[in-house]
Amino acid sequence: MGNAAGGGPRVLLRQLRETLAEPLGSQDRLNKIVDLIADNMRADVCSFYVLRDDSALELFATHGLKPEAVHMTTLRLGEGLVGLIAAEAEPLSLLDATAHPAFAYRPETGEDPFNSFLGVPVLRSGQTLGVLVVQNSERRAYGEDETEAMLTTATILAEMLSASEFESLIKPGSDIDLRRPRMLEVVSFGEGIALGHVVLHDPRVVVMNFVADDTDEEKARLEKAIRTMRMSIDDMFKRGDMQLSSDHRDILESYRMFAHDRGWVRRIEEAIDNGLTAEAATERVQNDTRARMLRQADPYIRDRLHDLDDLANRLLRVLTGNGKVGATELPDNAVVVARNMGPADLLEYDRTKLRAIVLEDGAATAHVAIVARSLGLVAVGQADSIASICETGDDIIVDGTLGVVYLRPTSEIEASYADKVKLSAKRRAHFAELRDKPSITKDGVEVTLLHNSGLVADLHALEETGAAGVGLFRTELQFMIASKLPRLSEQIDLYREAIRIAGDKPVVFRLLDIGGDKVVPYLRSMAEENPAMGWRSLRLALDRPGLLRTQVRALLQAADGRPLKILVPMVTEVAEFRQARQVIKKEWERLKRTGAPVPEKIELGSMVEVPSLLFELDHLMPEVDFVSIGSNDLVQFLTATDRANPRVARNYDPIALPRLRALRLIVDSAARYNVPVTMCGELAGRPIEALALLSIGMTRLSMGASSIGPIKEMILSLEIEPIRTAVAAALSEGADGGSIRDLLVEWAARQNLPI
Repeated sequence: MGNAAGGGPRVLLRQLRETLAEPLGSQDRLNKIVDLIADNMRADVCSFYVLRDDSALELFATHGLKPEAVHMTTLRLGEGLVGLIAAEAEPLSLLDATAHPAFAYRPETGEDPFNSFLGVPVLRSGQTLGVLVVQNSERRAYGEDETEAMLTTATILAEMLSASEFESLIKPGSDIDLRRPRMLEVVSFGEGIALGHVVLHDPRVVVMNFVADDTDEEKARLEKAIRTMRMSIDDMFKRGDMQLSSDHRDILESYRMFAHDRGWVRRIEEAIDNGLTAEAATERVQNDTRARMLRQADPYIRDRLHDLDDLANRLLRVLTGNGKVGATELPDNAVVVARNMGPADLLEYDRTKLRAIVLEDGAATAHVAIVARSLGLVAVGQADSIASICETGDDIIVDGTLGVVYLRPTSEIEASYADKVKLSAKRRAHFAELRDKPSITKDGVEVTLLHNSGLVADLHALEETGAAGVGLFRTELQFMIASKLPRLSEQIDLYREAIRIAGDKPVVFRLLDIGGDKVVPYLRSMAEENPAMGWRSLRLALDRPGLLRTQVRALLQAADGRPLKILVPMVTEVAEFRQARQVIKKEWERLKRTGAPVPEKIELGSMVEVPSLLFELDHLMPEVDFVSIGSNDLVQFLTATDRANPRVARNYDPIALPRLRALRLIVDSAARYNVPVTMCGELAGRPIEALALLSIGMTRLSMGASSIGPIKEMILSLEIEPIRTAVAAALSEGADGGSIRDLLVEWAARQNLPI
């Protein structure tokens, strides 16, 4: 800090550590802290302002200004020099504070004699918590060392604030901004409401040790930790799951770039020179960098923020030795908050206590979202920066119906949602009453309602919902959550248990559909520019016949002589379906030769999800026993929009005229050949979308278990024939059509449908 200082930053940090350990009241502790800073900086004034939840900066402590101004003087965010620093999250050093255009005079403080000014933001996770200021009556140019010392001190004040150190100083009815209630608009992955407590999936490492006793030792620790971290990143490049997707490699390349950035490492070293431990220095530099990146308009820079956050947290874990919090340790009514997570991560949690998941990233068709729905969890995504602004234990409300998250909700909002949950329980009871009622419209059209599944755990819902069976059993989930390729016996056990639980209700087993966004770490592959259109699903299975034969063998043996339904995914042309059928036939013959019971009947179906198959329907239908439409991929390919990319995934309505015409092609073709057709994509579980499917003649819908009740309720209230006539007119050639969605909403209102 140079000769101007009264002892240097390390002396100040040691004094602060001692002060934090003393049995002092909150105000006395703060008063002593500002006295120590003023003495160390040889400043006439040191003041600490805290950002309140009403966006006002309140003077919490001062050395040198009038004591009566404490807890009385406030500045709005952006007002005055203090408000400017809080808004921009940048330090400000001035020879003559009164000459600055943002200067705001507060007569009650008695700051008239003071000219020189140095203020720094108090930051945590890039969020401004307050402002720390020193002033001098003489004109004085504060140097970089002094600014660094102030920023270092601000790091400790930030942790004190986050630890509720100053709760007793907050006026009744107010709170600090760090803990203010927040509402975030999100993208819903499924309907439902959850009230609970935050559990961070990848919790922020809490730094406990701030003050360095030996800077050389801290730098050595930093060097060792960075070396360890770089080696772990390099090792990840060699793993199979990082070869499957170019997206994963892009993320790793970002990690590698930041990890080898000398500027980043140098800033951490400079913070250590100012007296911080290696972990506190990493935290301080990350706070500063995050604050700057959050305020950038360039979306690319903001997107890189997650990469840097993850990297800094990775380094902090190496430095502190903190591992990830065990996924099984959950409070009741837990809501897991994460930047992103895979289905395997989700399945590690105790599902008896888990109520919802909230992701910063993700899309409704991502695999983790599909798994969440199958488990009956409320799930939302694109909750901007939520992992950085919440703490484990915070109260949270997740409204998947409206697409809203309330973090630290007010008592009024909490009471309102408690009533909604009671109402929701009544609706569930009402849906349970519908369980045994046939799913028939008012004008006599019978609709078959089926479950989508992939876990034995959610098959028990068949009994609760009264569904007619499982229209889609996603066999890949067993592969995705395993650390190595499941053995034949393990696959047999899973399929046999699924058939046992379903009883006399049919289960359609879809063959392995991996690749794309469904990463399996032990299957090595080249990195692909566009994995959704790459080596995945049936293409992978036909190239790896041993994998396909083993799965077919397991399915045939698990049936134990009973009927078996097998669905072939991602068929691009009829020739591929024939290849898969040939593999199944050979395995059936092989099993029969052993004398073991063979399925009394095998029904073989094809997924229709690749647009080229629309032009081979007349060749496909005579070959199959049934077809299933995969709306997720079909809409993705028809619109050339990556379903996992939130920037484009919502741009195209899946039931708009072009897509609905494509779906009608399939339905009409299946009807000509008397082939059952089922919708097993996400469309079937949403009321307006389900109504669109019924309006084009589809009568078999497969969906998540939680959607069965609402869809059945709609069907029982529905007269479908007039809607079919109206939709057919809209879809007819030459008609301008307008919005199919608007048309269906109008009909739903006319028939008073529960949508």
